[in-house]
Amino acid sequence: MRYDPRFGYTYMPGMKSRVLDPDGGYLIRTNQLGFRSEREFDDRRRPSTVRALLFGDSQTAGDGVGNVSRFSDLLEQEIPNLEVYNYGLSGTSVDQHFLIYTEQAAVDHDLVIIAFYVENILRVKRRVVKGRDANGDEIYREKPFYNIAGDRLLLNNVPVRKQPWTAETLPDDLRPHVYSFGDANLVFRNQSRWHGLVLRMFAPFGPLRRWLKVALARLRGFHPLPDYDDPSDPSWLILRKILAEWVSCTSKPVLLVQIPLESAISGLSDPSNYQMRFRELAADTGCRVYDLLPGLRALPKNERLTLWSYKSGHLSAFGHRAIARLLAPVIRRTLEEVLPTEPEVLAATAASP
Repeated sequence: MRYDPRFGYTYMPGMKSRVLDPDGGYLIRTNQLGFRSEREFDDRRRPSTVRALLFGDSQTAGDGVGNVSRFSDLLEQEIPNLEVYNYGLSGTSVDQHFLIYTEQAAVDHDLVIIAFYVENILRVKRRVVKGRDANGDEIYREKPFYNIAGDRLLLNNVPVRKQPWTAETLPDDLRPHVYSFGDANLVFRNQSRWHGLVLRMFAPFGPLRRWLKVALARLRGFHPLPDYDDPSDPSWLILRKILAEWVSCTSKPVLLVQIPLESAISGLSDPSNYQMRFRELAADTGCRVYDLLPGLRALPKNERLTLWSYKSGHLSAFGHRAIARLLAPVIRRTLEEVLPTEPEVLAATAASP
């Protein structure tokens, strides 16, 4: 990663590298702007081409898979003449995605896609992110964040502090505002130490680990995202305000895609409250909201079990393929609505390969 005073960081520009993981690793390539892409992001799109700009966190950036295996790249195979510029960035939240859109995405486009991993509501209210440096040492990095003053969004922590803190140097007043990746992408939010220890011990035993996960979740009455329960919850109000501001500041249509928790797909957690919040947002702002959960739940059980990599905590290669197949017809329908005066472009995107 490379320090960025506005967003916190981006990927190193112009990089081609193998990221090692328990399965041997995967290849990534970045463009000169510092985003994972096989191409540079050109200001002007080619004639008879439609372009979507995609924003999200590590699920969208593709942690755990190579560039060409991500749903963004697979969508280009599903929809002829579609270009998807993937601005996804690992470890970030919608506050940073909004900043990236306003400051880095001044290119021709026809559609904005916000791929919102619903867990991100935990990140949007935090000021510091706990992680590890290149040597594996624990560090704490500052991030930009918004609060609301009156009816306005106020940006804080910009420029972002360049030097990270350690556990010893982190100021006491910031300790309640730390987001830990240990809570991200896991079924157990704020899990006790012994729950985490049990799951790590049984990590090599996939079916047994899943059984334990189900048993422990039911034992605890698992409810991972209470921030969506109340429409007046402070975290939801900030998240909602950022998304509403984003929709209002662009002349292009916005498609908000909800990426669900793994626990919602497997039936271990109730998604109804966050689904209600996003329906309310769509009604108030006019943005299009697409919930991936029903389509993913409809897959055969053996396929649902392979949507996630339990080693990385991210979408698997199959999960990316499944999302691309579900999203393709939604994007086609959206393009038919927003490009009614360009029949030659619509015709080019209509037929599946």
